[in-house]
Amino acid sequence: MMRISNGLVKVHLAVLLFGISGLFGKLALPPAVIVLGRVFFGTLFLTAVLRYRNVSIAVQERSHLLYLLLSGLILAVHWIAFFQSIKVSTVAIGVLTFATFPVFVSCLEPYFFREKIKVRNVAAAIATFAGVAVIVPSGFELQNNLTQGVLWGVFSGFTFALLSLLNRRLVRDYSSIVVSFYQQGAATIILLPVVFLETAVLNTEAVLMLALLGIVFTGIAHSLFISSLKNISTQTASIIASLEPLYSVICAALLLGETPSFREVVGGMIILGATFYATFKSK
Repeated sequence: MMRISNGLVKVHLAVLLFGISGLFGKLALPPAVIVLGRVFFGTLFLTAVLRYRNVSIAVQERSHLLYLLLSGLILAVHWIAFFQSIKVSTVAIGVLTFATFPVFVSCLEPYFFREKIKVRNVAAAIATFAGVAVIVPSGFELQNNLTQGVLWGVFSGFTFALLSLLNRRLVRDYSSIVVSFYQQGAATIILLPVVFLETAVLNTEAVLMLALLGIVFTGIAHSLFISSLKNISTQTASIIASLEPLYSVICAALLLGETPSFREVVGGMIILGATFYATFKSK
C-alpha cells in the first residue's frame, strides 16, 4: 500500500513539474533559445544519470540511430511550437491546445501500426477540435495573437503525437532514459546554430532559468514519471498526466496573473474531456 502511495506522489509531482515548465515560455527569450537551453541542460543531466547507473547507450542497428536522430528533430520542433504558442498568447491556450495530442495519436496509430480505425477515436477527434474552435477568437483572424497561439499549440500537439508514435517503436529496443538521451542530445546539436542566428542576450539569470528548466522541470520530472511506473499502472499514470494542463493553468494564474477567459475554460473542458476519453479507452 505504501509503495502505491509513493508511486502516486511521484507521478503527481512529475506532472506538476511538467505543468510548470510551460510558464518558461514567458521568458524574455526566443522560443528556439529556450528549447536549446532546455535540451542542453537536459542532456547533461541524462548523461550524469546514465553514467551513475552504468547504462549502455550502444545502438543496436544503424536504422535505429536514424530513428533516434529524427525523433530528436521532431522533439525540437515540438517544443519550439509549444513555447511559441505560449509566447504569442497565454499559458492556458498553449497547454490546452497542446493537449490535443492524444487524439492525434489515436487517429495516426492505425496508419503507423496497421490497426483498425475506431469510431470512438473519430468521435474524440471531432469533439477535440470543437473545443479548439471554441477557444479560437471570433472571426479567426491570423493577425490575432490568440489565434496564432491556438494554431501553434495544435501544431505542437501534432508533432508530439508523431514523437509518441516513434517512441512506441524505439522503446521496444531501448529504455526510456536512453531514448530521451539521444533525442535531447540530437535536439541540442540541431539547435546549436540558434546561438549564432538569434540576438538574445544570455545573462547569468537567463542561463540559470534555462538550467532550472532543463534539469528540474525536464530531467528530474521525466525521471520521477518513469520511476512511478514501478508502483502504479501505465493507465493510471496516463490519466494523471492528463491533469498537466490543469496544473499549468492554475500555476499561470497564481504566478503570472493569467486568468483564462470563459471561452478558454469551456473549450479546455471539451478538449480535456475528449483527450481523457481517448487516453482511457486506448489503455
